[in-house]
Amino acid sequence: MSWQSSRRRFLKGAAVSSMALGGASLSRIGTGFVNASPVRHLTQDIVTGSGEYQYRVKHQYVQLPSEYSWQTTHNVAVDSQNRIYVIHEGREDLKDHPSIFVFDDKGKFIRAFGSQYQGGGHGLEVRKEGSEEFLYVSAYQQVKAFAKLTLEGKEIWTKRAPEESKIYNQEEYTAPKKVWGRDRFMPTNFAFLPTGGFLLADGYGAFHIHRYDDNGKWLGSFGGAGEGMGKFNTPHGLWIDDRDASNPKIVVTDRAHNTLQIFDLSGKYLETVSGFGLPANIDCNKDLLLVPELGARVSLLDRGYKVLAQLGGDVDRVRDTKGVREDEKMWLDGKFVHPHDACFDRNGNILVAEWVRTGRITKLELIG
Repeated sequence: MSWQSSRRRFLKGAAVSSMALGGASLSRIGTGFVNASPVRHLTQDIVTGSGEYQYRVKHQYVQLPSEYSWQTTHNVAVDSQNRIYVIHEGREDLKDHPSIFVFDDKGKFIRAFGSQYQGGGHGLEVRKEGSEEFLYVSAYQQVKAFAKLTLEGKEIWTKRAPEESKIYNQEEYTAPKKVWGRDRFMPTNFAFLPTGGFLLADGYGAFHIHRYDDNGKWLGSFGGAGEGMGKFNTPHGLWIDDRDASNPKIVVTDRAHNTLQIFDLSGKYLETVSGFGLPANIDCNKDLLLVPELGARVSLLDRGYKVLAQLGGDVDRVRDTKGVREDEKMWLDGKFVHPHDACFDRNGNILVAEWVRTGRITKLELIG
């Protein structure tokens, strides 16, 4: 089954029929900026999870100042100081509006930058290199590039599709257009290799996983479009599962197949883990693997990729109810709509970014 038909089925089921294929954010009404809803003070704690995996739910944890607005949140990351970094897709016609926002660990706004990613903002990770930390950013749609930045937003380098790969249409290397296809470059997320360098998922384009050295030099790739066992249908997210330090693995979210695919560090296919609802990305913390699922829940897995807990699940209602993504009044306390990314903070709490029209970052605060 094609990626496009699978994506259409999801959008129809989630009642997002007004979206363009591929997840472009809905246009706002009018031309002014519209702020996200104010923080809702719940009368009692809302808890999700069970057993030792229970979390207090804090929706709309971060708030933007009045001059900015969310335009479909995509990814979230934290640095060593527990500062929170959020990227939203943004709108191509609001070129002077930033796409990346930074908050302290209490959710207070610090700064904003990254207007060059408006209309295509997608992946975001923090990586420590020596004594410094850097942001890695990927952008799709009309941007079609990935970059390394300082934590303040200064560009170290920016790169387009790897011409050495000989995978892409020629215009992708120099002057890409907002065109989709298997010969197009649509980077989505990063993973950082323990031996140095990083992996980049072309999750909306050629469905390849690209390997780069520390300086962003292309070294090779694996994957491509197919029906599994090393081939993909929307390899949207990835991470290095280093819970067994002697045998680290690459985990790729094969989203439209509703699976995780596991590889060794060379890119050799090992196994497939099924049972997910459009898994979108990966993170690890100690013994836990974290999987945000666009199908309205977040899952925690053990070392054998068995589910330990599922958080904020609202799978059936979101699938069967029209307009949930677009209407905040239909969102339920303690429940997710479309988790697009999630990460652990430095205290074992979880931050979740949702693919919803007005944007939302939820903190799941670990109890005990």
